[in-house]
Amino acid sequence: MLLLLPPSEGKTPAPDGAAPLDLAALSGSDALTAQRQAVLAALAEVSASDDAHDVLGVGASLAAEVERNTRLHAEPADAAARVYTGVLYAAAGLADLEGTPARRAADSVRILSGLWGAVSPADRIPAYRLSMGVDLPGVGRLATAWRGPLGAALDARAAGDVVVDCRSATYVAAWKPRPGAAEWVTVRVVREVRGKRAVVSHNAKHTRGVLTGHLLRRDAAPSSAGGTRPRSASWTCPRSASELLDAAGELVGTVVGTEVGSGLSYTLRDATLEPARTRTSPATLELLIS
Repeated sequence: MLLLLPPSEGKTPAPDGAAPLDLAALSGSDALTAQRQAVLAALAEVSASDDAHDVLGVGASLAAEVERNTRLHAEPADAAARVYTGVLYAAAGLADLEGTPARRAADSVRILSGLWGAVSPADRIPAYRLSMGVDLPGVGRLATAWRGPLGAALDARAAGDVVVDCRSATYVAAWKPRPGAAEWVTVRVVREVRGKRAVVSHNAKHTRGVLTGHLLRRDAAPSSAGGTRPRSASWTCPRSASELLDAAGELVGTVVGTEVGSGLSYTLRDATLEPARTRTSPATLELLIS
């Protein structure tokens, strides 16, 4: 399994005194370091300019984060699992993983980033402000600029495996599995409205996070009654779209979230797999919540 996540907009700075960024220690360094250096340099220059907020597409309230972009090499760094915050990451609990699930996340999860290209949850990075949708002077449109390096970093890793894609369209544009090389499955969250299934944005990130956490923790889950796990359950990461569907099916009937404010909880009612429509498009794992 290669599980792809978007970064979060919100980021938690590393504690003061933590060691700074070490580019050579990041995953995929052979393929990605040169582009990471180029983007870091361009970002620092832009962030020090008068039109930084316009170029980066951020408001004046984020002035401190933009200013931090000018000195990222010296900023304290922390595991990406703790730097990235937000609904998906809270639901997945990546920062809390230990033992086998943590090792699985380091190997199987890649967080796509406009600055780093792709990092694992264990990679140590500083907090920063840069979206993949930015057209960065000196580099160009980041989704385009990262395609070659990300291909070199991810193509071989994805080959023969299942790619579980929880990214938004902006990040999908930066890298897609080569047609026929891997089973590519995007995750869609829906509700049933007047007898028809409709895509939802509210609760979708949380539900994808719950699925992410489940896929990484499955071998640490309690056994079923009688001391054995169901035959449909696997003790390893899914290696195919059908195994991914089986894994998602293990969550059917369970409460996967509680809405902030109302306190209303919602349950995963069904998990289905819709085949790819074309050779170059992904299959879709559809998760029905209510």
